[in-house]
Amino acid sequence: MALTDESTSTSSGPSASSVAGALGALSSASSSIKNAWENSGAKDVFANAQSNLPQGTQDTLSIVKQNIFNRKNIRTPTVFFGMGEEQPFYVEKVPSLVTERVRHNFRFFYLNYAMVTTVLFCLTLLISPSAIIGIGLLGFAWVAVIRATSEGSVQIKGITITQKQASIGMGALSVLVLIWLLSHIFWMTLATSGFLCGVHLLLRDASMHKDEEDKVVMQGDLSLDEEEATFLNNEVQDVSLA
Repeated sequence: MALTDESTSTSSGPSASSVAGALGALSSASSSIKNAWENSGAKDVFANAQSNLPQGTQDTLSIVKQNIFNRKNIRTPTVFFGMGEEQPFYVEKVPSLVTERVRHNFRFFYLNYAMVTTVLFCLTLLISPSAIIGIGLLGFAWVAVIRATSEGSVQIKGITITQKQASIGMGALSVLVLIWLLSHIFWMTLATSGFLCGVHLLLRDASMHKDEEDKVVMQGDLSLDEEEATFLNNEVQDVSLA
């Protein structure tokens, strides 16, 4: 019996140490990538590139960020999983109610579904070091292109290439590289997240949160005429006397 316990502890020891070593290596690698990103000045380059965009494009991006990618639309885990509710998950059998549930859940939890897909993508990406290296090289290539065209254009062997042309070419190249690098990861992530989010869409009863979509945020000061203010004051006084 002692030999069994000793062998069990011996076998579990290397596995625990290997997991700890892998986590330590991952942490050091992520910190190294973060330091390299900050020291390269890529953040300033992207900020300058965004400031050089046409005003109409900047306004469109701002509207999309405010309406679609608004942090207020991210639901807390308590709401997402229905913690504290009497029956947050159950099978609805009426087709019309199922359609209404799916429509409401998709509009109400769409950012949470995007976060689930992103987390699964990152976790799946960890098992493919070649994809991580390829994405890193692609990021540095983008930084190099943005730096080279920071003044609006760049000349290569006498040929002038504008920033727009370089961005379009780099975008097309990035799409091809990402398809080649992430094809298996993409389909694996899409299948897993599609299954999990689909189950949540069908089973989560979030009808009690429908009223939150009808909230109207009131902004600005309430200005009343003297007659309206006098009428309201007199009405309040009459109520208090009664």
